[in-house]
Amino acid sequence: MTNRKLTPYLYILPSVLILAVFIYYPVVQNLQSGFYSWSPFSSKRDFVGFDNYVRLFQDSVFYVALKNTLLHAGISLVCQVLGGLVLAAILEDVLFRKLSPILRTVYFLPVMISVSVIGLLFGFIYNPQIGLLNKLLELIGLGQYATGWLGNSSTAIYAVIAMSQWQGIGYITMLFIVAIQKIPQELYEASKIDGCSKVQAFRFITVPQVKEMMFVTTVFVISQSFLTFADVYVLTNGGPGNSSQVLSTFLYQRAFVDNEMGYASSIANVILAITFLFYMLQTKLFKTGKEG
Repeated sequence: MTNRKLTPYLYILPSVLILAVFIYYPVVQNLQSGFYSWSPFSSKRDFVGFDNYVRLFQDSVFYVALKNTLLHAGISLVCQVLGGLVLAAILEDVLFRKLSPILRTVYFLPVMISVSVIGLLFGFIYNPQIGLLNKLLELIGLGQYATGWLGNSSTAIYAVIAMSQWQGIGYITMLFIVAIQKIPQELYEASKIDGCSKVQAFRFITVPQVKEMMFVTTVFVISQSFLTFADVYVLTNGGPGNSSQVLSTFLYQRAFVDNEMGYASSIANVILAITFLFYMLQTKLFKTGKEG
């Protein structure tokens, strides 16, 4: 009997060990490192208490990076989660059923392309002299809005975010397509008999039925926004100035350019705290796993 009780724990033991070694132990170590001032090129570690955090919250670049990260998360929620849900519903509609396999491939293809390649592609699109975006604006009579998108401090972060949406929406759309395909067709047939329009069916059937997937995609999109690095690094490297800096690039520069590992650890801890708060908020908002 004792062996039978222990058996389930033996099955989960490898997963627990992997999580403990590669997730929880590094998190604890990083929490500790945030209270020290140290460099990767020196074995000396000076205890500074909360000085790193005091310095962080007095750093103007931190607030720029935080604002840009929150902006990235907000736009991603609208474009990827809401936009992906609408796009998935359209692709699963009877009118698009024949073209759906082709359209799914078209939308999902950017997900499979390396960020470095996409960065080069969008670098050409945003080029102020020969870029497709400025040429398009001139073609449709909006040439006055043409600018150096990546060299302009007021547009650089939006140019980076736009690239992220183009690459990421296909993955979220595919997740919603899977969720929509699991909805019983009888619900849609009954709504059609009752005289509901497609918009009403989407609002009162599709949206409630994919609530769990909305929670998953929201958590995924927000976590990706707070961890976004390659997009910014490839296109702008946080510039011009620090106008397109996000928390991940801010952390990278402090850790591996300025060699301030203790300060970088405090930045990582703040990112962890913010994402955890967002997760708790989303759990309360979606009430996932609960009825009603």
